Amino acid sequence: MFTLAIIGRPNVGKSTLFNRIAGKKLAIVDDTPGVTRDWRETEGYLFDRHLRIIDTAGLEENFDDSIQGRMRQQTEAALKEADAILFLIDGRAGVTPMDTHFAGWLRRQKKPVILAVNKSEHEKATQTGMAEAYGLGFGEPVAVSAEHGIGMEDIYHALTPHFPEEEEEGNTEEETEDEFFDVDYIEGDEDFEFEQEEDDPETPIKIAIVGRPNVGKSTLLNAIVNDQRVMTGPEAGITRDAITVDWEYEGRKFKLVDTAGMRRRAKVQDHIEKMSVEDTMRAIRLAQVVILVLDGNAIFEKQDLQIAEHIINEGRALVVAVNKWDSVKDRTDAREELEHKFETSLAQTKDVPYATISALNGSNIDKVLYKALQTYDVWNKRVPTGNLNRWRKMMESRNPAPLISGRQNRLKYIAQIKTRPPTFALWVSRPEKLPPSYKRYLINGLRKDYDIPGVPIRLLVRRSKNPFAS
Repeated sequence: MFTLAIIGRPNVGKSTLFNRIAGKKLAIVDDTPGVTRDWRETEGYLFDRHLRIIDTAGLEENFDDSIQGRMRQQTEAALKEADAILFLIDGRAGVTPMDTHFAGWLRRQKKPVILAVNKSEHEKATQTGMAEAYGLGFGEPVAVSAEHGIGMEDIYHALTPHFPEEEEEGNTEEETEDEFFDVDYIEGDEDFEFEQEEDDPETPIKIAIVGRPNVGKSTLLNAIVNDQRVMTGPEAGITRDAITVDWEYEGRKFKLVDTAGMRRRAKVQDHIEKMSVEDTMRAIRLAQVVILVLDGNAIFEKQDLQIAEHIINEGRALVVAVNKWDSVKDRTDAREELEHKFETSLAQTKDVPYATISALNGSNIDKVLYKALQTYDVWNKRVPTGNLNRWRKMMESRNPAPLISGRQNRLKYIAQIKTRPPTFALWVSRPEKLPPSYKRYLINGLRKDYDIPGVPIRLLVRRSKNPFAS
């Protein structure tokens, strides 16, 4: 697929243009320079052309190990992926010495460069900038306004000579959770099986890597793909955007998403950090499996538990990676503490799978991926309706629901109505009188008897039809 990289110094509007071509707000946009640090990619359409677009960090003249230096390294890595470069400058500011410097650097890359002058919604404000742009040596510049969608047709025409003859077809739709449907018509049908598309091995599994700042999320992603794909370092909060990386493991395709660290809400004051956290929440919502990374030297702090609860409430499959295990002094105590927290603080989801790892040294990375695949399969678990109703009768005979004014609150029928996560509908005489403790009894029974460990189980209680009603 044709790949276009958007390059330029900080704060010229690269992320705004990236979002415009993508057709959705994927990259965080703010007036603060240097918001984007890693390069990120997605598919989008420029009129009838399906293409891959790359948003890059602002070009800086830093060649050391500072954050700016590492940002430059990430941009250079992104450039190797591109078929063409869209060099963006700020029309209001005109051509700066940094623009001139990087224009010379881009000419040495031996790739097609399209020069675009952004913020050109008002011609008079950018007349000088447009005139100066000719001096950069890339031919006639294209006047655009990423914010207002001006100049997209001119970009299209400038890129046309560089497009391949045949374009691949692709699907850019995001997967959203199926809306719940009216299921009361199925009551009593023991042959019912809900319709859902079978798992397609060609469709990538979406895995989000989340956790508190500085626990090693980006290091884990780099260890998985065996490449310095995202920036890492000792500074907390390096990652701001959720960065998606395509990868393959044991013949199965994945979309790995590195996310910004999530601090306690009360500590999040900076508006850019707030946008980063919102981006992480969105990544969790769109993921299928979520790997929660913990610091082995500070296992399951309060914020870790809140993140885990949010993942479970979203219905995602959860895997815990306890990182920095190589630096843990008393591993026996640490493991006991971890399992105690699972038992007491995440009791609503039994047997969450976990692995102790060192992302920095690359140890036990395969174990995390293996558990992620196992949990994904459990998340897709199906139970036949006839089997479920024999189980329902057995559970009721062992422990009937509490009486209501001396009368039984009968369990009439149960069926699985959804996977991802496994969701069951139960019809009873008086649903409003079925206590939470009895629902937990049924959920724990489902988990144990049908081998559904480590993923959320949802139980929807419905009112049974009155057989004597006219």
